[in-house]
Amino acid sequence: MRSYEVVFISAPATTEDDITKLTSQLEHVVNDKGGKVTKIDNWGRRKLAYRIRKFDEGVYTLLYLESNGREISEIERRLRVTDFVIRYLTVRTDEDLKRAEKMKTKRKNLLTPRDNDDDFDMDDVIEEELADDDN
Repeated sequence: MRSYEVVFISAPATTEDDITKLTSQLEHVVNDKGGKVTKIDNWGRRKLAYRIRKFDEGVYTLLYLESNGREISEIERRLRVTDFVIRYLTVRTDEDLKRAEKMKTKRKNLLTPRDNDDDFDMDDVIEEELADDDN
């Protein structure tokens, strides 16, 4: 299963009822195709970074999905034809999460202290450098 994040921005005049209906429809589409919606985040009304279709504000909603990827095209189609949705974006996040986990383990391995019986001894290095400087 792959993980996705779908965020969409609704017009500021959109009612909570309309947004709830749309998210339940999207959740139904995902469940019918074999995936599942793990979390729905309503961010509320926020100022847009730039004007979109004469709107300065929008209502943000974020969906976290786990699916095969087959239902993404249907979700995007429904968002595209919905009148009050002014912008949407779908991002696949499972590869990024794997990469972040790999980097976390590498960092953890680099930070582990060395064993006392390690054959590297800093005192030996300093003595060798002092001996080389004398010659």
